[in-house]
Amino acid sequence: MGRKDTSTSRAPIEQYRKQIGKQDYKKSKPALRATRLKAEAKQTAIGIKEVALALLAILLILVVAYSIFYFNMTNEVEADLEFDPNEK
Repeated sequence: MGRKDTSTSRAPIEQYRKQIGKQDYKKSKPALRATRLKAEAKQTAIGIKEVALALLAILLILVVAYSIFYFNMTNEVEADLEFDPNEK
């Protein structure tokens, strides 16, 4: 049915991974730790886009809040300025 040698032989990718693993093992532990920490720091670092989006969201919230207060205040002032002829 199937070939016998296909199950026992390794795929080229597996051989390549094993060779890389051997080379990585030859490195000293502090060097491996430093490489791992550097990769983790790069993954968890905050990018410029995230900072810009956060600032934009805060700015948008402030603009909306101030505009609501502004329109409420202008409506109250206009209501106070209406002329009442019976008032002295």
